[in-house]
Amino acid sequence: MNVRRTFADTRSLARHRGKTGWARVAALTDRDIEEAVASDPDAPPITDEQWFRNATLVMPERKVPVSIRIDREILEWFKRQGRGYQSRMHAVLAAYYRAHSTREHARKSRSERNTPRRRARKRSAK
Repeated sequence: MNVRRTFADTRSLARHRGKTGWARVAALTDRDIEEAVASDPDAPPITDEQWFRNATLVMPERKVPVSIRIDREILEWFKRQGRGYQSRMHAVLAAYYRAHSTREHARKSRSERNTPRRRARKRSAK
């Protein structure tokens, strides 16, 4: 989600002081930080050289440029959300695709399980 800030917003932010004790943070040693991370169940594991040797670089598939017709009000609404409106439109379409492709897959799987041969076996078993 993009957040747009106006000059007035940044002035009000400057008046508020954070609660972070930066002097305390600066005094932490690497060992202190590693111990804190290790004890935090929500923290991702610390990566080391071995992790990087085993890592695989996965490049995202390139997007395909297309020209589509969209109602003006829909396009204007996405544009009003700020920069990255095309990425947001893509995210909406991708979510729709994922939701419907899994249902479609499940529907196909059910119909494949219910083949004529299986129905005949079910009838003979009764």
